[in-house]
Amino acid sequence: MKFLLTSGGITNTSIHDALVALLGKPIAESSALYIPTALHANTNGSSMVARLIRGETNTAPFPDGYTSMCELGWKSLGLLELTALPSIGEERWLPLVQETDVLLVEGGDPMYLCYWMRQSGLADLLPELPREMVYVGLSAGSMVMAPSIGEDFVRWKPPTGGDRTLGLVDFAIFPHLDYPSMPDNSMANAEKWAASMPVPTYLIDDQTAIQVVDGVVNVISEGHWKQSAP
Repeated sequence: MKFLLTSGGITNTSIHDALVALLGKPIAESSALYIPTALHANTNGSSMVARLIRGETNTAPFPDGYTSMCELGWKSLGLLELTALPSIGEERWLPLVQETDVLLVEGGDPMYLCYWMRQSGLADLLPELPREMVYVGLSAGSMVMAPSIGEDFVRWKPPTGGDRTLGLVDFAIFPHLDYPSMPDNSMANAEKWAASMPVPTYLIDDQTAIQVVDGVVNVISEGHWKQSAP
């Protein structure tokens, strides 16, 4: 599986072009499954899910603003709700995952997303999916791929406690760097978080994404970012 781990989604031409290159074909010829689960742990999460699916984001499309990942012009788009999967049986959803071109994993609460990735069985499945499949994460959807996220990002607390996530990449991500409406996401606070982490970190703004293919990391950015050692 190939990873495109973003802070704000497909927010500029460089990230868009990287997605198309990873797919190996146009978005209009590609199938996608949208995973909104992380949003359910947020205030008004269910209404946000509905708005994103309908394309009612109240913002301009890139390159001028934010666009829902559902609005990119996919050949087909389905919804994969992780909280439902344990009750319906693999035969109803596993073939859909195996046959799709890209998984679009929405932001929200990273620990809630991690919990349901494990409970649903998707976490165990991800390493076994075809190499050509693309995983696109947005914020929490990107953070969950790290070995851990740091206590600063733990809001919803899993039954086992801690901040451990899936560990499918060997670094951690601080998203929304210097985002205007998030004063706690300043570079100074991001660097303090990075200093507390046991793995390498990437501090990235919403114009930046991290591409991982066969373990090779490439930063794609029209904004600003910083890499820090553990």
